[in-house]
Amino acid sequence: MASETDVRAKLQRAGQDHLLRFWADLAPEPQAALLAELASLEPDALREHCQRASAACALAPGPLLDLEARLQPLPPERVGSAVRCDRETLLRWEEEGFRQIALNKVAVLLLAGGQGTRLGVTYPKGMYQVGLPSQKTLYQLQAERIRRVQQLAGQRLGTHCTVPWYIMTSEFTLGPTIKFFKERDFFHLDPTNVVLFEQRMLPAVTFEGKAILERKDKVAMAPDGNGGLYCALVDHQILEDMKRRGVEFVHVYCVDNILVRLADPVFIGFCVLQGADCGAKVVEKAYPEEPVGVVCQVDGVPQVVEYNEISPEIAGLRGADGGLLYNTGNICNHFFTRGFLDMVTRNFVALEVCREEEFSPLKNADTASSDNPSTSRRALLAQHYRWALQAGAHFLDVHGVQLPEQSGLLPNGDPPAICEISPLVSYSGEGLEMYLQGRKLQSPFILDEDQARMLQLQEC
Repeated sequence: MASETDVRAKLQRAGQDHLLRFWADLAPEPQAALLAELASLEPDALREHCQRASAACALAPGPLLDLEARLQPLPPERVGSAVRCDRETLLRWEEEGFRQIALNKVAVLLLAGGQGTRLGVTYPKGMYQVGLPSQKTLYQLQAERIRRVQQLAGQRLGTHCTVPWYIMTSEFTLGPTIKFFKERDFFHLDPTNVVLFEQRMLPAVTFEGKAILERKDKVAMAPDGNGGLYCALVDHQILEDMKRRGVEFVHVYCVDNILVRLADPVFIGFCVLQGADCGAKVVEKAYPEEPVGVVCQVDGVPQVVEYNEISPEIAGLRGADGGLLYNTGNICNHFFTRGFLDMVTRNFVALEVCREEEFSPLKNADTASSDNPSTSRRALLAQHYRWALQAGAHFLDVHGVQLPEQSGLLPNGDPPAICEISPLVSYSGEGLEMYLQGRKLQSPFILDEDQARMLQLQEC
């Protein structure tokens, strides 16, 4: 074990020797615990981390002054659109994506280091229920989408395939997440294909660049953010595991999007056929000041520029078609080749997708006006209501009277009828005609595997 003298010298080198200011107050056991924690902090890295944090806090709030001259939209050849492309192109992307999935070359990687603090809960956000009729959690919805996309790919190519699920947690979420998955039998996924690993922790820092003590014998630590993915991949030999499994393409996403399509074959196929080693899904910004980052180019390099870094004037610029010039909203939904995760990028692309079909983040408690459990629940139920209508279903009210078919939401924000469709039955609205064509459904209606089998038997 490192001595007090050694640790104190390292902290002085980092400019953080105040972390030992309560040393004389501690008993031998807490002293040993504090020394062990401090000894693990590399002094140069600690100094740099604290200096960066202090410099960031010192920046004037608001848009970056020199950004306008350096900012450009992504070149058109780097942007595809699942919303505006023709049906043949969309099917070509999807077919290539399913082919790669069937060849066991695709994995999904979930960024799940955050707790549901802003939702008013202390457990990991993936364990949250937004109040669906089925009471499914975010984790369960995502697990079932993996199972369904495996099934669809396998059926197309007549093979058995696996989409490994890598889940990056933090010190705060690893234990509860493992326990949650074990208690639910990993949602019927093979546990060997669910790989949980932990991101690094960094000291919390004051505005003045001083590391904070949580208590006299412990440094306050926090997860190192989504950007900590790359270090965590190395720390836990995740890339080696992917190589062993034959994984070549990785779909990375955040836990809080209730509409996320895991291992989306359209997105995978688009990126593969474009020859990209790095890609992002984007949605068209709803309005110029919408608080989402913009995928664009800075000094010719693709990156995400945060909404608070762009002036209102730049955010409101319009292109020749009348649309926003910087309209590619980032939804933290990315494609990487395994090779990219080992080296630098060569060719970045972006795919525009429909917001209503693929993006509804869960960030806040219901006391907030947006991105809350109610908006997430309504987004999923509205999507499933649209799917049911497209499949030829009709809905009845409580008196058995057929409801008028309408695609919009009611004044209270709910869809005209409550319909929930299990991801195990349909991944993106496919195949529902065999169950719902011409049927009159009483709201609320849940189409799970058992109900689907029963409806098929009725047809026979």
